[in-house]
Amino acid sequence: MKMMLTTLLLAEFCLVGRCEISVARGLFETKDIFVAAQDKIREYRIPALVTTGKGTLIAVCDARVEKPGDAINNIDLAMKRSFDNGRTWEPLKILVDFPGQQAAADPCMLVDRTTGTVWIAYDHVLDKLLPSSLRKRERREIALHLIYSRDDGRTWSQATDITRSVTRPGWEAVMAAPGSGIHTHAGRLIFPAYTRQPHQDYSHLLSSDDHGKTWQISAPAAPMVNECQVAELKDGSLMLNMRSYRSKGCRAVATTNDGGKTWSKIIDDTQLTEPKCQASLIRYTDVRDGFSRNRLLFVNPANRSRRVNMTVRLSYDEGKTWPISKVIHPGPSAYSCLAVLKDGTIGLLYENGRISAYEKLTFARFNLEWLTDGRDRIIKRK
Repeated sequence: MKMMLTTLLLAEFCLVGRCEISVARGLFETKDIFVAAQDKIREYRIPALVTTGKGTLIAVCDARVEKPGDAINNIDLAMKRSFDNGRTWEPLKILVDFPGQQAAADPCMLVDRTTGTVWIAYDHVLDKLLPSSLRKRERREIALHLIYSRDDGRTWSQATDITRSVTRPGWEAVMAAPGSGIHTHAGRLIFPAYTRQPHQDYSHLLSSDDHGKTWQISAPAAPMVNECQVAELKDGSLMLNMRSYRSKGCRAVATTNDGGKTWSKIIDDTQLTEPKCQASLIRYTDVRDGFSRNRLLFVNPANRSRRVNMTVRLSYDEGKTWPISKVIHPGPSAYSCLAVLKDGTIGLLYENGRISAYEKLTFARFNLEWLTDGRDRIIKRK
């Protein structure tokens, strides 16, 4: 599909003293990656996106084969890869395909920076209901699976079911929070996750300290929240940014400085308006890695009542304020996933369309200069 490109000035790089300074201005381009009805898939949803240590861009999503809609449904886990920062993509590859109306859904990805392993956590939704749940819509029987690749997504392991090892008595399900996870400076692998309990959902962290051999689940961050994203802050603490059912029309935020054993009081971040939807949060730059400033990026459909107005925001103070924002897509839009590309530009895979938010998954690539109208640039000290 033809690339739509808006470029004010082509990217250049120069070396000034001991600082590498990007003088690129205004790069913004988009390309439709997963489009409904292509490759005999009725609907694509739930994007996950990572850049590997070698620079390969891996995009994964739900492939809803026969009909649109959530599980119970015939949903496969689908993947495409790019080796040129999203300009071109490999053909569709199905990673997980269960028989009948079982689903491999809601993927979350992370990259182990030490080993290079790419991990995917996803929900295996069976084609039967739990008889005991108090909430009718949430009666689906769900298991939590992991797969991994050690060759940049070319081949993948068999699935491992970790449900029993991370589930507590009385919980109905443990699920991955779709999007991306992190590898902390201390070496911990962390997936954002949530649990379904009889009366409401709770956000958690799913972590490993041995490169994925074993996994543990944290204490709950808060009730009445579920799909979440996690970022490591400059002091090593962790921030969960959560889809909220607290009737505030915005995201909820909580932090932990002990790996999720205890949590701060939940805060309703009214800066981040939202109509109850998934969102994306990533660390863009960290002074601990040699950059001159700390930067976080956040993306969601910025509207209190409708899934429209996909907007990217930038924070310089670890998520306390979000002074910079730009609209990616003003029309129908929903789930999203951010990633930092190998050249330092920013990638975003997001649901959008003209009439419905679920017509396609589009990849956008942009830089800091476009986001800030040239007021900010990347400086990394050697």
